[in-house]
Amino acid sequence: MFSARISLFDLEQLCRRVSTALTSGIELRKAFQREAEGRSPRAVRRHMDQVYQAVARGESVTAAVAATGSYFPRLFHEMVSLGDATGHLAETLRALAEHYELQLKLRRQFVQSITWPLVQLFAALGVVGLLIWLLGVFQDGVPKKDRLDPLGLGLMGTHGVLVYVSVLAVIAVVLVVVYQATRRGVFWARPLQRGLFLVPVIGNTFETLALARFAWSLELTYGSGMDVLKAIPMSLRSTQNAHYTDHIDSVTLRVRKGQEITEALAATGAFRTDFLDAVEVGEKSGRLSETLANLSEQYNDRAQRALAALATVAGFAVWAVVAALITIVIFRLASFYFGMLDKVM
Repeated sequence: MFSARISLFDLEQLCRRVSTALTSGIELRKAFQREAEGRSPRAVRRHMDQVYQAVARGESVTAAVAATGSYFPRLFHEMVSLGDATGHLAETLRALAEHYELQLKLRRQFVQSITWPLVQLFAALGVVGLLIWLLGVFQDGVPKKDRLDPLGLGLMGTHGVLVYVSVLAVIAVVLVVVYQATRRGVFWARPLQRGLFLVPVIGNTFETLALARFAWSLELTYGSGMDVLKAIPMSLRSTQNAHYTDHIDSVTLRVRKGQEITEALAATGAFRTDFLDAVEVGEKSGRLSETLANLSEQYNDRAQRALAALATVAGFAVWAVVAALITIVIFRLASFYFGMLDKVM
């Protein structure tokens, strides 16, 4: 789950450089050699040197990339295999570069939208930590049973701060593990992937992103002449979500038995009606590739709007947490203060 993997930015740049080199007429081995000796990060150069050495020995590009293991994402492996088999590796890599560029754009937009609320959250947590430390400093030497604890957490001084930070660190680690597991499709996180589709706003965003990737992948594979029995599983895997990948076997079996693609997809109950209607029109008119290209563009636009909405909701959620945290601290301090006044009176 935490194995080294190329960053999205480096992958987009790699695909674009190799595509440009191949389109310019540079020989395949020379293009890979340039990447192995270029200015990319060391890990990228090391893996590209591995690819170059394999290709120089006469191995196929597909086998050479497969030997790098999980460093490159599965979609990259499959699309390189497609380009290698069809003789259109340059075009395939260019399409991959555009795909990854869009993913980077969507990620940047989301991060920019959520940055300020997160800064406020960290600031609020820092204030609580500072207050815990000050409670210990100002009551140094006071017997533990007589110490004042307006926060009611039982945490004071340096030891209290260490405990507080440790709890926050554990929560952060759990969130990172769940995020990594969900992103990479670890088996125990698959129910979580499916469950997210039921959450308002979040479910719509994940569904839109997945359908955009499915339409793009199927248009690229099906349009290149790949056997539909290979194109559909590859396209479903490109969604990177168990809500769709769980149906790979059933959809493939139905298509193998002679059902139309639309019928096989509709039988899963996982696809939107408007998406299926568009696919059906394209399939019956013999213009499925063009229809999928239009669907991919439409759903990419929808994904941008859905991510903007998700960022807004996430921002309000973070602000709500900050407001609740500040309110609790204020009321605890006020209650403590008035309690002290009552004792004095």
